[in-house]
Amino acid sequence: MMANVTSVPTQETVMAKIAVNFDLCESNAVCMQVAPKYFEVRDDDFLYILQEEIDEADAATVQEAVDRCPKQAISIEP
Repeated sequence: MMANVTSVPTQETVMAKIAVNFDLCESNAVCMQVAPKYFEVRDDDFLYILQEEIDEADAATVQEAVDRCPKQAISIEP
């Protein structure tokens, strides 16, 4: 007779984080249009990251913001 064995993850879940190369960023606000929970271009024309860690449910939305950045200034880091 075999016992039921439940697999237990041995590694903690790693949250992905947003990274911006501000030398490349032109504050076009495309990212803000796609993912306003994470990005904001304010009246001073600078981009602000509102939330650095990406919620799992928002991963596709943030990836779209990365993909649509005209200057390719945004990336996702593990």
